Amino acid sequence: MFEALTRLFQKTETATNSNDPKLSVAALLVHLAAVDGTMKDEERKSIRGALMDHYDLDEPSVDRLIKQAAERDAEAVDFYRFTTGITQLPMEDRVEIIRMMWTVVFADRQNHELEDNMVWRIAELIGVSSRDRTVLRNQIRGKADEAEA
Repeated sequence: MFEALTRLFQKTETATNSNDPKLSVAALLVHLAAVDGTMKDEERKSIRGALMDHYDLDEPSVDRLIKQAAERDAEAVDFYRFTTGITQLPMEDRVEIIRMMWTVVFADRQNHELEDNMVWRIAELIGVSSRDRTVLRNQIRGKADEAEA
């Protein structure tokens, strides 16, 4: 009986952690950076910077979060696991998540169609409008173009 209760609490703890918006966002960013087949250094730096800035994390904390996120991403079969908790956030936070995603996409100055598709799908799943998604894409792309020039 004691073992059954222990397993129940462990499952509950795992489920709670998997719905942690911070972990979910990190997992989505990790997946996004690798969706085109390779994760470049610029994308890694962009993920670290976005998470550190948005969640006010120090370097060891963001490294642990990214490690956990990569593990969760490897276990996931779809995005629903990550987007469920995010849909409960205020709209301004959800829009900021899409902004972070575009920042990762344009970190390497390239926009692969799989990256574009993933941002579109996540925006739809978390309720960010096509207009907001497109405006953010153009803003971040413009900043990337300016940085390159």
